[in-house]
Amino acid sequence: MNGLQPPPSDLVDEANHGDDFIRTYKAWKGSNVFILGGRFIFGPDVRSLFLTIFLIVAPVAVFCVFVARKLLDDFPHHLGISIMAFVVALTLSDLILLLLASGRDPGIIPRNLHPPEPEDYEGMAEVQPGQTPPLRIPRTKDVVVNGISVKIKYCDTCMLYRPPRCSHCSICNNCVNKFDHHCPWVGQCIGLRNYRFFFMFIFSTTLLCLYVHGFCWVYIRRIMDGEETTIWKAMIKTPASIALIIYTFISVWFVGGLTVFHLYLISTNQSTYENFRYRYDRHENPYNKGIVKNFMEVFCTSIPPSKINLRAKVPKEAATSPRTTGGDFMGPNKGNTFGEIAMGRKPVWEEALGDIRDYEGQLSVDDIDKDGGLPDVSPDLSRILPPGRSNWGRNSERWEISPEILPLSKIGESKRMTGMSNTESTNRNQQYETK
Repeated sequence: MNGLQPPPSDLVDEANHGDDFIRTYKAWKGSNVFILGGRFIFGPDVRSLFLTIFLIVAPVAVFCVFVARKLLDDFPHHLGISIMAFVVALTLSDLILLLLASGRDPGIIPRNLHPPEPEDYEGMAEVQPGQTPPLRIPRTKDVVVNGISVKIKYCDTCMLYRPPRCSHCSICNNCVNKFDHHCPWVGQCIGLRNYRFFFMFIFSTTLLCLYVHGFCWVYIRRIMDGEETTIWKAMIKTPASIALIIYTFISVWFVGGLTVFHLYLISTNQSTYENFRYRYDRHENPYNKGIVKNFMEVFCTSIPPSKINLRAKVPKEAATSPRTTGGDFMGPNKGNTFGEIAMGRKPVWEEALGDIRDYEGQLSVDDIDKDGGLPDVSPDLSRILPPGRSNWGRNSERWEISPEILPLSKIGESKRMTGMSNTESTNRNQQYETK
């Protein structure tokens, strides 16, 4: 056909969708690093992966050149070559497992574009002294897992209730399902979809260390038998073996101890995050199914599909779409604050409080309901305040009044206290200010 080649599929997609759509990985709000057009996802500390590869490949190369090559002719039927072949195969499998643990989606939960609607609180229509209207989403919810009640938390950044065993990684800035930990040596979160490969990686690394360590001693023994010398003189004749023995001895305590620790976690169906927080010291573990079923769950079940499609097309406005609350449109400044929360950046409270003071100055007596309530204040305050970022304590379960919203609550309170004199009302306001 005149020697013309069809354009790549990516270019065809770009032409069909136009300039209003971009790939998901280009609009990603986490801290991840992508390569090959979003086909591989890594953590922000992906550079440490190259150090890990070097720490594996360098000693193996030294072993092949200075130890395994010298043992090729010491075994009958050409079995000496199997020493080098096995260490090379074990190293390649170790690197493949490392890349599978590091370059795939660990189980990221997609973010919501908008926060969920707050639940309807009955009996809270009238503002009581020392309380504020329910302006924020409940911090926790109770769900039942295998007959045991489990609390799930609301994530301010991802604007969703985390599923059980899900946690937000502060390094990657994502919620990860069955979050275990963020491994700096792998440069990725370890979660539901890559935990199996992570364990196999540290297990194969332990075997590699033991293999190199053992054959270094075999080579030293060969020198002792061949030259009929002492072990110290034989060790002096092969400094590479001594260096590898020391290196693998130190390494096996690290990766070997990590392997044993994760064997314990798998047998009890815990994650590293849960174990370090001592969640099941005083409570029953609802996920523990017995040792055999726990191991089968990790190694014999199918890996669930990823919940994110990094190659999918999304509109450019999806990342900066305005939020509506009660039919009102958020202005540009407030939209930026909302976008900063979605990006994981905590808003500057001076900006948010400035908006509250401006609104307070515009509030007049006509805005106050005849019954003493503040019907118009709560929706507007929820529009001014970022979702879930109030001055109430994050760990507190009480709806305590905020000092910044106190002047607004005093207006409604003074209107409701119809039986109080002006002096009593003034004294009451002074007590609120003292608190």
